[in-house]
Amino acid sequence: MGEPAVDARPDLAAWSCPLPLVDSPNIVMGHGGGGAMSAELVEHLFLPAFGATGDLTDSAVLDVAGIRVAFSTDSFVVRPLFFPGGSIGDLAVNGTVNDLAMSGARPLFLSTAFILEEGTALAELGQVAQALGKAAELAGVRLVTGDTKVVDAGHGDGVYINTAGIGLVPEGVDIRPGRARVGDAILVSGDIGVHGVAVLSCREGLEFGTTVTSDTAALHGLVAAMLETGADVHVLRDPTRGGLAASLNEIARTAGVGVEIVERQVPVPAEVADACSILGLDPFYVANEGKLVAFVPPQDAEQVLAAMRAHPLGAGAAVIGSVVEPHPGMVVARTGLGGTRVVDLPVGEQLPRIC
Repeated sequence: MGEPAVDARPDLAAWSCPLPLVDSPNIVMGHGGGGAMSAELVEHLFLPAFGATGDLTDSAVLDVAGIRVAFSTDSFVVRPLFFPGGSIGDLAVNGTVNDLAMSGARPLFLSTAFILEEGTALAELGQVAQALGKAAELAGVRLVTGDTKVVDAGHGDGVYINTAGIGLVPEGVDIRPGRARVGDAILVSGDIGVHGVAVLSCREGLEFGTTVTSDTAALHGLVAAMLETGADVHVLRDPTRGGLAASLNEIARTAGVGVEIVERQVPVPAEVADACSILGLDPFYVANEGKLVAFVPPQDAEQVLAAMRAHPLGAGAAVIGSVVEPHPGMVVARTGLGGTRVVDLPVGEQLPRIC
């Protein structure tokens, strides 16, 4: 008799994620939200399957024949394809450029692959392609390779885009979540929550008394200006899916430090605050596509903040908190009433399909 068959399926009973992940045999929207469900999916399914280890960052920094190369990939499924201030085309470029920039890299090359649904209007696809090409030109990156696939009508949503990017990391730059240190000042480059509200208002036909425009932008120029100060920037992160809360929690847990922010110092524009109040959302969890969070040593905070404010994409930069020794791995916010509240990692996603 031969050896008994081995069941290679993952052991769902061993997973530690709260409902609905463990009890659901299928993928749900929350798995793509950038929160706890996404983290559990990566940690317990993908990483063991791939045999991968190490910190999870926006881009991998690799040594290629003595040259430090940043490499990243991303996919974009935003609905609708066009929204105030942008489209899936420029979002695909800016999102990947920003993933590279968060390791301090200078982006150089991008690939782009289109997954198209049968029946999509060529005129609409042309608009997406034009927006993508223009965004790449503005960012100073070259589109060097790509692919196109078509799926049956009803089995897609018009246009999905996958991109990958390559950039060079300057010598001496070491930016990653694990470098957060007690005492670090936490800076954000401007108003949060704008992109998520812009997409939602367009998708659902909501009006908030004014047009909320997406903040989608390529941030590598802002990062370069910060690094030119000579400051030892410890961590950079663009708070996309899951918003500011998800990014801060990921950094706190990776570095094993506590994070404390001051609510009134976090720049939330009035239109975003109003929209979130009406819809029962927390702006800390709403996605951004043109903002970054930086952790820098306290002695470098003022010069980095000044450099950020001198750049068009950092004019609204602010110090929002610091890294603390208590409650390692946890993010807390000091409220306007003098109390504190825990800002936990979101389970799923408040606003799906926003990037």
